[in-house]
Amino acid sequence: MTTVTGAQIDGINRITVATPPDLVSFLTGVSITVYAARAPTARPGPRIITSRKVQGVNRVTTASWMKGTATAAALVLLLAACGSDDGETASESPSASESASESAPETETFTNDECSSDQTSANSLRVGGILPLTGNLAFLGPPEVAGVGLAVNDINAAGGAAGADACIDMQDSGDSTDMSISTNTAGALVASKPSVVIGAASSSVSLNVVDTFAQNKIVEISPANTAVALSGYSPWYFRTAPPDTVQGAALGTLISSDGWQKVGFLVFNDTYGTGLRDTVEKTVKQNGGQCVYGCKGDGDEFPAGQTTFSAEVSAVLAAKPDAIVVLAFDESKAIIPELKSQGWDMTKTYLTDGNTADYSADFPEGTMEGAQGTIPGVDAAQEFKDRMIGWYESAEGDTLKDFAYGAESYDATILAALAAHKGGATDSKTVRDNLAAVSGASGGDECSTYADCVALIDGGGEIQYKGISGIGPFNDDNDPSSAFVGIYKFDASNKNVYTTSVEGTTGG
Repeated sequence: MTTVTGAQIDGINRITVATPPDLVSFLTGVSITVYAARAPTARPGPRIITSRKVQGVNRVTTASWMKGTATAAALVLLLAACGSDDGETASESPSASESASESAPETETFTNDECSSDQTSANSLRVGGILPLTGNLAFLGPPEVAGVGLAVNDINAAGGAAGADACIDMQDSGDSTDMSISTNTAGALVASKPSVVIGAASSSVSLNVVDTFAQNKIVEISPANTAVALSGYSPWYFRTAPPDTVQGAALGTLISSDGWQKVGFLVFNDTYGTGLRDTVEKTVKQNGGQCVYGCKGDGDEFPAGQTTFSAEVSAVLAAKPDAIVVLAFDESKAIIPELKSQGWDMTKTYLTDGNTADYSADFPEGTMEGAQGTIPGVDAAQEFKDRMIGWYESAEGDTLKDFAYGAESYDATILAALAAHKGGATDSKTVRDNLAAVSGASGGDECSTYADCVALIDGGGEIQYKGISGIGPFNDDNDPSSAFVGIYKFDASNKNVYTTSVEGTTGG
C-alpha cells in the first residue's frame, strides 16, 4: 500500500511517499539549489598551462524553470503510486544549471600536474586514473579526465593534501571488449604506488580490476560504475555514482508516466546492461506494465561490440512494444539508425547513461528528436562546466563537449584528498580509512570547496563535503547514500537537453 502525505516546509510544497518494498520511492519539491565550485586561490609556483577568459552565463528563464518543475511534478505523482519503502527514496533535483544568473571567474589559470616517476603515495597524493581514453565508452573519457584534472588543480591551489603536492597519472581502461587493456593498466598503476585510483567508468571493467587493487591495498573510487554487483564488493572499492537500483527505478517510472505499458529491450550482454535492464523491467511491471522483448531470462542479449542490428530491431518491433529501451554503449550508433530506418517512432525510445550523449555529429537532423535518456548526477552549474572546459582546453588542447560524470570524477578526487589530509598522510590505507568520515558519514560541518573543508579539518572539526555531484555520505556498502538522476530529452539537432532530475536514496 502506498501512503502519500503533503506538507509545506519553509514555504515549499512537498510530497512525502511511503510505499511497499523493492523499488524507489520519491519526495519532490520546487526548490532549486546551486552546486558551484569556487575558483581556487593562487598558489606559489604552479605549473601554469594557460589563461582562459570565461564568460558569465545567465542560465535560466521563468518559462524553462516552470517546464522542468512541471515535468518533475508529473513524474513524482506516478512514483508515489508505485514506489517502495525499502529505504530508497527520491526527490526533484536541486538542479544546478537551472539556477539564477551565475558568473564564472573572468580569468583563471590552470595547472596540469602530471606525476613524475619519483612521485608515489609516500611523498605525494598520487592520483591514478583508469578511465576510457579508447573504446566504446571513450565519449565519457574527456569529462572524467577533466573532472580529475580540475580537482588536482584545486587541491594544489589550496596547498596540497597532508603537506604534499597532488599529481595525476591518467591511463586507459579500454572497454569490456578487450579486457587486456584494463588488466595491463591495473598492473602499471599498482607498480606506480598510487594513493588512489579513479575509475573505471565501465562496471565490467571495474569487476575485471577491482580485485587487483584490493589485493594490493589500493583504494579505487569509480565516478561512473552503477552495477549493483559492486555494492559492498570490497572495503577498498568506493563509488560516487549510485547503483542501478536508483537509475533503473527512475527510468522505469518515467516510461510508465509517459503512458507506455509494453516495453522491449535492446540490451548488450554486459553486467551494466543486464543489471539495469532487470531493474527497469521490474519497475515497469510493478507499475502495471509488461516486458515483450529482451526480458530477463529470454536470452535476447547481443554481444558487446556488435556492429549490425537488423535482426534484433526486426525482432523487437515484431513484439509490438509501446516503448523501446536501448541499453548499450557505442553500439547505439548502429542501433538508432536501424530503428529509424525500420519506421520506429523515436519519441518512444529511452536511453541511459551509457548512451545518452550528443549525437549532433553522428545522425541527420531530427533522428533522435523526442527520445529521452537518464544520466545519474545533477546537471552541474555552468560555472563548474566552464572551469572543466577551461582545464581541458589548457591541458588537452581540445574542446570539452560532454559533461557526464565530470562532477562525480571531481568529487571522487576531492574526497580522496580530504581523506588524506584528515588522516595526515597520502598512503592508500589512510585515504581509505578516512573516506567515509570526510563524506559526512558521521556528521560534521558542511563545506563545499576543498579549501574550506581543509580549513575546518585543520581547526579540528569533522566535515561533510557537499560536492558538485550532490551525492550523500558513503553508506556501509561504500555507495553514495543518496544521488540524483538527470532526465534528458533529445532536440532536433540530436543533442541531449537536461529537463529535470529526481533524487534517490540507496540502502546499505
